[in-house]
Amino acid sequence: MRVLVTGGTGQLGRFIVAGLAEAGHDVVLLGRKPQPGHALHAWSLAETAPELPPADALVHAAFDHVPGRYRGGEGDDPARFLRLNRDGSAALFEAARRAGIPRWLFLSSRSVYGDHRRGEILAETDTPAPDSLYGEAKLATEQDMARLAGAAATPVTLRATGVYGIPPGLSSHKWDGLFRDFLAGATIEPRIGTELHGADLAEAVRRLLEAPSEDARGAFNASDILLDRHDLLARLKKQTGAPRPLPPRYEGTLPGIMATVKLQRLGWRPGGTERLAAFLASLASH
Repeated sequence: MRVLVTGGTGQLGRFIVAGLAEAGHDVVLLGRKPQPGHALHAWSLAETAPELPPADALVHAAFDHVPGRYRGGEGDDPARFLRLNRDGSAALFEAARRAGIPRWLFLSSRSVYGDHRRGEILAETDTPAPDSLYGEAKLATEQDMARLAGAAATPVTLRATGVYGIPPGLSSHKWDGLFRDFLAGATIEPRIGTELHGADLAEAVRRLLEAPSEDARGAFNASDILLDRHDLLARLKKQTGAPRPLPPRYEGTLPGIMATVKLQRLGWRPGGTERLAAFLASLASH
């Protein structure tokens, strides 16, 4: 399968590109930055009428935001944020329709459900109610994709939770700052959240693209473990022997947790705490 991937050099896109290539698919990057081993087709979210090469599928993982921030990623320019992420995505899907690409996958977010859904199970059949501009932009793009696909293409949305792991080709990860602060003796605020390893995200993308189109359309949740910072740093403390006090456990209402039954019906199984343990063990070699 020839797959066009936007955001392929980003933190999440690198996992997706590596997973698709390992499965034998021909990956073409849409963007400005080349990546060894893959063809590059020039494109950006700022383009209003892009032209795309022929392909069997499009994976849209690009998202413009303030570095390190998704919620609040608009910074002080929400108009630009929406112009690039919503309008730029719509232009991309229009180009995919013109190019005759039959399958489209958009990397969306748990944020479309809204952070007010604390302590609840979040299902794809629930009515989205985002309470951040980030979530609103993701939901608007989901809706634009479905509208533009019409009968010409099969659209699928992958709503992902927080993603951890070292992206292929990079040496840093999302918890670098947290781990440095903990090992330096800084006070760490309690927090709990849902997490998913990048390799499991990539596996979800692969399974959605390879499944029969009638089984892989609409929205799919992707999430794995509920992780308290106390437990995460306890693992790090045991591994490093650092004589640092752990933060207290989070005592508030748990976040909403996405059900992943739909993905599991396609044979998807995330790595759970075993994959988390393997990730932490791998840090010793970096």
